[in-house]
Amino acid sequence: MILFQKLRYKNFLSTGDVFTELDLTKSESTLVVGQNGAGKSTFLDALHFALYNKPFRNISKPQLVNSMNGKGLMVELEFNIGNQDILVRRGIKPNKFQVLIDGKEQNEMANVRDQQSWFEKNIVQMDMTAFRQVVVLGSANYTPFMQLPSMQRRSVIEELLGINIFTTMNLLLKDHIQTNKDSIGDNNHSIDKVEIEINVMDQFKDQESKKRKQQIEQLDSKRKVTQDSILTVHGMIEDLQTKVYEKQESIADEGKVKETIDQMRSIYAKVEDKIHRLEKEIEFFESNDQCPTCEQSFEPEFKEKHVCKRRDSKEQTESGLIDMDTELSKRTDRLNDIATIVSEINNLNQQISQKNGELTGLQRTLEEVVDTIANLSSDTSEEDDNKKKERALKKQLKELTKIKEELSNEREVLKVASVLLKDGGIKAKIIKQYIPIMNKLINKYLASMDFFVNFELDEEFNETIKSRFRDAFSYDSFSEGEKMRIDLALLFTWRAIAKLRNSASTNLLIMDEVFDSSLDNTGTDELLRIINDLTKDTNTFIISHKGDQLFDKFANVIKFEKSKNFSRIAA
Repeated sequence: MILFQKLRYKNFLSTGDVFTELDLTKSESTLVVGQNGAGKSTFLDALHFALYNKPFRNISKPQLVNSMNGKGLMVELEFNIGNQDILVRRGIKPNKFQVLIDGKEQNEMANVRDQQSWFEKNIVQMDMTAFRQVVVLGSANYTPFMQLPSMQRRSVIEELLGINIFTTMNLLLKDHIQTNKDSIGDNNHSIDKVEIEINVMDQFKDQESKKRKQQIEQLDSKRKVTQDSILTVHGMIEDLQTKVYEKQESIADEGKVKETIDQMRSIYAKVEDKIHRLEKEIEFFESNDQCPTCEQSFEPEFKEKHVCKRRDSKEQTESGLIDMDTELSKRTDRLNDIATIVSEINNLNQQISQKNGELTGLQRTLEEVVDTIANLSSDTSEEDDNKKKERALKKQLKELTKIKEELSNEREVLKVASVLLKDGGIKAKIIKQYIPIMNKLINKYLASMDFFVNFELDEEFNETIKSRFRDAFSYDSFSEGEKMRIDLALLFTWRAIAKLRNSASTNLLIMDEVFDSSLDNTGTDELLRIINDLTKDTNTFIISHKGDQLFDKFANVIKFEKSKNFSRIAA
């Protein structure tokens, strides 16, 4: 049994950023009142959202977030199952789905849909359709049992009786049947394959020797071709190595040339510095008539002598520099020639490497061919091997035939199980036992609301309704008030069955505007009497506009009001 305890929510529909909290076990009967739009039914949507990640009313999830705050929606639901205390937190903007069992947070799954499925099957153990038939009777997005399609009616009853396990078993059985079918197909394929192999072995047994001889001849021819190729590649490698040696000899002076160039460049730089220094000295004597240090005047003859001397030295130095340029150019050209030869040597070495790789491949091929020839030539027991293989194949065929028998027997068992697990099998027998109990309870509740008809559901959950002075008619034949009585009778019946089976049993019962719709005064009084009978282990919440007429009939009253455009519980 699920014992719902506390519900808290904020930024949910018209609720603001402060938690609205409801103690769901405070009173056996609670009247929830308020003006239109005050948020009376909001707690029902919050409860439904906490359990099933969907609103109860027919709106989208984003519409649940308070439009003024636009974020921070949070719903917290506390309930107890057996000896476990459960806390569910579910939010939007930011999204959150947290489940705590006895204070310990459960691991989140990567896929929210998988986590929700786990939560419903393993924790709540009641699907959304059953929840809406057992816990809630309301006007918003509520479909009475009698208006459900046949398959959904069956699903609700199976959930209440706790026999939906047979539906799950049937789905698993279908997978098992398919696996058995696939295994039989694979087994038949394997048998065909082994039989073909045995037939082929029988047909070609005499041709194996001839085939082996042909293989040896072909391999021997390949061996000769490979040996010739190895000799050819060896010769190519030797030729390439000779060329490399000759070219390496031709550049033996490479180090000496580089050293000479480095020396000449060093001398060249010094000569240029000397020319530059002479030019500055010539310019000094031509531009100055006295010594800048001692301020002694230069005689014209003295200046002329020094200028001429330095010009002669400059001309000689420049002449030597030209000769050095020529020598340096020659040695640079030689170094370029050496670089070209080095590049040629690298190309030759690359060719040698490629040829070595080719040679290695040819040698490996030759070894494989020689080994294969040796193995084929020494295999004198091939006929015996073929006999061994044939015996092995026949043994395999025998084992496969035995497996085929086992799979066929399993298929027959699965067929019987399939018949038992279908709607007309075990489930039908269980439902057949409970249908009279259900009909008895339904008629009991109808009679308690002064609606004296004979209401019966058959095993396909189709209704037959008879009255004393009328022929048989259907649910749709009744007035809205009479339909409401039937809906209430079914709701109370499903709760009684759920409690009896301890399946979808819960302490919570919510009726949304039931007293405001189609019930007359008599129906209202009878409904209140039934509710009072249920209060021993049920916490009933009645959402109504008729607060002034019902206040004195409930142990607890919760009034919702609007304050600054936000819904809250009135103090």
